[in-house]
Amino acid sequence: MSRLTGLVTLDDVRSAAQRIRGAVRRTPLLPVDRSAGPVPGGAADLWLKCECLQFGGAFKLRGAYNFISSMAPDMRRAGVVTYSSGNHARGVAYAAGAFGVPAVVVMPVDAPAVKVDAVRRLGARLETAGTTTIERKARAEELLEETGGTMVPPFDHPTIIAGQGTAGLEIVEQLATEPGRSGEGIGALLVVVPIGGGGLISGVAAAVRALVPTATVVGVEPAGAPKMTRSLEAGRPVTLDAVETIADGLKPVRPGDLTFEHTRALVDRVVTVDDASIREAVLWCYAQRLVVEPSGAATIAALASGRIDGAEGDVVAVLSGGNLDPAILRKWLADPHGTPENGAHE
Repeated sequence: MSRLTGLVTLDDVRSAAQRIRGAVRRTPLLPVDRSAGPVPGGAADLWLKCECLQFGGAFKLRGAYNFISSMAPDMRRAGVVTYSSGNHARGVAYAAGAFGVPAVVVMPVDAPAVKVDAVRRLGARLETAGTTTIERKARAEELLEETGGTMVPPFDHPTIIAGQGTAGLEIVEQLATEPGRSGEGIGALLVVVPIGGGGLISGVAAAVRALVPTATVVGVEPAGAPKMTRSLEAGRPVTLDAVETIADGLKPVRPGDLTFEHTRALVDRVVTVDDASIREAVLWCYAQRLVVEPSGAATIAALASGRIDGAEGDVVAVLSGGNLDPAILRKWLADPHGTPENGAHE
């Protein structure tokens, strides 16, 4: 971390990249298939960073593996505890299994079955508690008192942020080496990232802005869970009274203190999108032959609905996860314009 700012640095992200190399997939950066339909936002060069194809189905493995691999062996033997809406739980369970570390995870009572089943398959002990981050965290802290071990935070920790930032490092490296650029390098660049607790956008922004200082980084969150938007307006992290969105991975009621500072310092703006737009974006991704959960499709929703202006040069939409219940996908495909409410949990 930078001693001057307290923010994660490019060196932190590069160290994380070395630590997770070989254990975490270097996900593809794919050009959009224009034969599948209109390009969201009309971007001339739209790229999809496919974290939906990551081991465990989401970017969360990056931070979880970086964190657990950084622990001393005696700390690992004592086990880990975490709380999550699902994808972080899956990432922790995956990373813990790789190191033979006992893991206990707390998920919401309404977590999608596809995420619950995956955590169980990976061998973690699973508990459920409430529907909000605050309720899950409280139960995880109780379990930590009972079991000992180490808490693996879902987003508000420099080691987690640095791990997530490896996705941003890959974006720049992949664009720079794309065939046909003839050594021209990267010109105008817009990177669009979904915001849950803020760990992903914090890490991606730290890497991208250090490597391409002229880049624009835009965050996207659901209109029904605008915790970072409200926090930026208030000038401090704030807690929402309630959230309601089909994007279950973007439902924290409060950003982290550290992720708030990263976003305030490194992110150009944050926009919100409604659930109908997110649902349409999921279906657009499917037409691209990609299964993307609502949280991951929020970036496409922002581009398609005109929430992001001035998309020039290379535009990268981070598709953060692909853990979508097949039954929900079938329902939405059968009724593309139906009401999306509660669709993530039906």
